[in-house]
Amino acid sequence: MYLLCKLLLKLQIEKQRPLKANLKLNYLQGKVISILKMEGTVFAPALEGMKHVKSEEGEMLSKPFLDVCKQILPIIDNFGAAMALVKTDVGGNITRLENKYLSNPAEFEKLYSMVRVEIEAKKADGSSSCTNGLLWLTRAMDFIVELFRNLMEHKDWSMSQVCSEAYTKTLKKYHGWLASSTFTVAMKLAPDRKKFMDVVGGKGDINSDMEKFCATFTPLLEENHKFLASVGLDDMKAK
Repeated sequence: MYLLCKLLLKLQIEKQRPLKANLKLNYLQGKVISILKMEGTVFAPALEGMKHVKSEEGEMLSKPFLDVCKQILPIIDNFGAAMALVKTDVGGNITRLENKYLSNPAEFEKLYSMVRVEIEAKKADGSSSCTNGLLWLTRAMDFIVELFRNLMEHKDWSMSQVCSEAYTKTLKKYHGWLASSTFTVAMKLAPDRKKFMDVVGGKGDINSDMEKFCATFTPLLEENHKFLASVGLDDMKAK
């Protein structure tokens, strides 16, 4: 919203200038229209970002993938205390991978290059490795996708059940007793389903965007798992 207000102010200024400013005026109008078009459900930014996750050669790009994961954080926020642990974990892994990318953007432009470097250095299975970060970030995203799939397919489930079933199907098998118990308690703090849907719906078609989100993001996450499995690093458990 801040960006939109800023652009609208610039538009008012440009309208007062001579005709030679028409090109800039048209550019600013285009930017405003783009932002207005994107205003919709909370899934809109992530859906837009997923269009740019792969290179022309079909390889997963580091920054665009991490940006999509970042755009999912505001969605997680709407779950409140129930998702506090997930948000912390996701945010930490994004930061770890992003710092690695920023250390050498040219070398780490492709997401899996971070893993290959650590494999060569025999550091890939370390708890603080980027490989471990990518694995757990992908698993957390699996959980989020499954959660929203449950929301679509089980209209009669409470939000607590939606979250618990998603956790059981995705993350639980990789967690020890303590982590599993903590998550089980946290899932009981899930918000009211109707209130949650009203909040995330925004001005768009929430059911349509939710379906697109699950359908588009799932293949990307599966690709991460496929790569990690190919190098024997997809089955690591919490340490």
